[in-house]
Amino acid sequence: MSSERSAQHLPGGIISTETTTKARPSYVLARAEVRAVDRVSPNFVRVTFAGTDLEEFGTPGDVFDARIKLVFPPASGILPEIARDTDDWWGAYLAVPEETRGSMRTYSVRELRVTDAATEVVVDFVLHLAPGLTGPASLWASRAAAGDELWMVGPRRGREDRSGIEYAPGEASSVMLVGDETAAPAIARILEDAPRDLRGLAFIEVPTAEDILPLDAPEGVEVHWLPRGDAAHGLRLIPTVLDCLGDTAHSKPGHTEIVVQDAEGEEMVWETPIYSESGDEAAGAASGERYFWIAGESGVVTTLRRHLVKDLGIDRSQVAFMGYWRRGVAMRG
Repeated sequence: MSSERSAQHLPGGIISTETTTKARPSYVLARAEVRAVDRVSPNFVRVTFAGTDLEEFGTPGDVFDARIKLVFPPASGILPEIARDTDDWWGAYLAVPEETRGSMRTYSVRELRVTDAATEVVVDFVLHLAPGLTGPASLWASRAAAGDELWMVGPRRGREDRSGIEYAPGEASSVMLVGDETAAPAIARILEDAPRDLRGLAFIEVPTAEDILPLDAPEGVEVHWLPRGDAAHGLRLIPTVLDCLGDTAHSKPGHTEIVVQDAEGEEMVWETPIYSESGDEAAGAASGERYFWIAGESGVVTTLRRHLVKDLGIDRSQVAFMGYWRRGVAMRG
């Protein structure tokens, strides 16, 4: 996830605050320092964070699509102090006066590097710099420099509760990963952490051909990058995915007219085999030979959900749908 997404409600236990009287919290609240900034494409900037607070952050090789929180400084540029002598990081953040607490956004880890010398957390930011589209995270990333600091909240190393991770294919023999540029870092991390014998397909829609980035996918996974150019968001991704499923699942042909569902006024979709934000009963742990992981703009995700579940008859226990952001809505949290 590399865009600004609302998470006032924390789906799927995004970062648990639960603890016991003897155990440390399952999360790390870290003051993270920028060590490097790399503009890897026209619409992606890669930022490497480090610092002593990150020494217990995350578990290498078991990152997948883990979500983390980043707190950006307010307009003053002064990063707020957040109390760390508590087991409730969220409450500690909210206790900071609103005018000085800055902005919190949700992102995915692109890479976690752990050596004897340091732990580094790499995050890919999507730059939305057009007038009216720029939020505090994009603006910060476009100006980031070595030495800048953020607060970072993420899973503590060695935990077995997979905090913030939704990717859970179970015993599926093949997977399909689908997303836009905001989901590209998570898809890349999933493929790089996946078993080398994984089979499947990945479809990633990005703004331009120059935004196609290298990733280390298993040999049995075909990765298809879909530069959309001047096309509307999702109008390359949706028909490509449905055409593929129509060929392989022998489902309804056609879908000659693709209309992205308008999600205005609706909650962003977030539904996995074990969690449903809509209030529907969860389907249960992933089952079946195929597993689908779909994330990105909420209207596009909702459109794909409708076609996959209602039209193609794919069981909900085989699919995770996650709206990372919504067009025209300023994200918070």
